[in-house]
Amino acid sequence: MEILDLAFMQRALLAALLVGVTAPAIGIYLVQRRQALMGDGIGHVALTGVGLGFLLNTSPVWMATAVSVAGAVAMELIRWFGRTRGDLALSMLFYGGMAGGVMLMSLSANGSNANLMTYLFGSIVTVSPSDITTMCVLAAFVVLVTLGLRRQLFAVCQDEEFARVTGLPVRLLNLLIAVTAAVTVTVAMRAVGLLLVSALMVIPVAAAQQIARSFATTFAMAAALGVLVSLAGTTTSYYADVPAGATIVLMAIVLFVVFTALAAPLARRRAKGAAADGERCTLEVPEARTPTDDVRV
Repeated sequence: MEILDLAFMQRALLAALLVGVTAPAIGIYLVQRRQALMGDGIGHVALTGVGLGFLLNTSPVWMATAVSVAGAVAMELIRWFGRTRGDLALSMLFYGGMAGGVMLMSLSANGSNANLMTYLFGSIVTVSPSDITTMCVLAAFVVLVTLGLRRQLFAVCQDEEFARVTGLPVRLLNLLIAVTAAVTVTVAMRAVGLLLVSALMVIPVAAAQQIARSFATTFAMAAALGVLVSLAGTTTSYYADVPAGATIVLMAIVLFVVFTALAAPLARRRAKGAAADGERCTLEVPEARTPTDDVRV
């Protein structure tokens, strides 16, 4: 295939692979916690890091990572302590992050609207070798956390009170989820953009939940779907000359619709199978009781 002979497409496909694995890997925990839009909020804050990177003439990716991690920690603190005004504080954080990024980008000598659009909506074909190195390091962190601590993170996402009773450090694990989500946002921003990264965290997980019946199966299926749509979207964008980020997200939505359509017939088939198994299950009852059957207290 000629697409594999091009160095920039090799980097683009590798970036798509990394994004396809990491985004659903942390997204499944966000969906379990009913924080599906957290990635979108972190994306707004990360834009300030991108603008700061251009202003200080440093790596926008690493600067976005630092700022988004700080923003994610702030979100968790607001969730813990901002009981009555939490929504207002989060809104100010999100929109302030977006406005700060635009302002810093305009003040930097190297910043431009083209650079801004690249990070907002992604430009996977412009990923550089240094970007790939950074993405590999950050993706390795995300995979290690989401797989190595999957039991603890699942327990916290399902029931915080139960996890606290069992002795798990709930607040520390919540912070770890937030930080990992922030790292994932910076991994994916060059591929799908800061405004679309949340979709890749959530949609493959939602699609897998239509079919899968366990957490482990959902996790594996969501990662597989993420890789599928990321690679297919990147390849399609090359041949059709369309934006890669939008193509990836639209493909993920199509898969969700297909899986949703398959969910009902599959559920009926499983129900019939369970009913058939119930009919085959018989219980033999002795015709007469014996003295040994009596239970004395």
